Amino acid sequence: MSNDSHHDKHHEGDVAFIRSLAELLNASELNEIQVKREYGEHDRLTVSLTKQGKQVVYAQAQAPAAQAPAQAPAAAPAAAAAAPAAAADPASLPGAVTSPMVGTAYLAAEPGAAPFVAVGQTVAEGDTLMIVEAMKTMNHIPAPRAGTVRRILIDDGTPVEFGTPLMIVE
Repeated sequence: MSNDSHHDKHHEGDVAFIRSLAELLNASELNEIQVKREYGEHDRLTVSLTKQGKQVVYAQAQAPAAQAPAQAPAAAPAAAAAAPAAAADPASLPGAVTSPMVGTAYLAAEPGAAPFVAVGQTVAEGDTLMIVEAMKTMNHIPAPRAGTVRRILIDDGTPVEFGTPLMIVE
């Protein structure tokens, strides 16, 4: 068995593990779960899930032992959001849709295909806005509310962090 095949198998297991953690978080009174799995000297999985309202948002990072996993900045308190500097931050705008994970954002289902949405388009709650690929899994990012796509803040194929503003839907 090649090392790549073993690597892919435990990544598939990681995705199932993360989904089961998200279900546990949804079904429980917990607000946050953090897990670190060590597979070997240079192979680990760090998962942090946080419940925001009724929605579970999760970040995941594969990181070599020598490098700390990327951590999303903590959400600013409401008072800080009123500061003039925060108004320039797209993530603080009403209608901001942020990335629920670390990965690569794609605006279309495949290269050359039409994008899922365009600026000015009306979307219904749950419509796919884009895909964030993480660990070879394509995660459809749904519209959190019905509205109109006002801005698309990333380019196709952009690497994104947990919490990166992707779009404005108002």
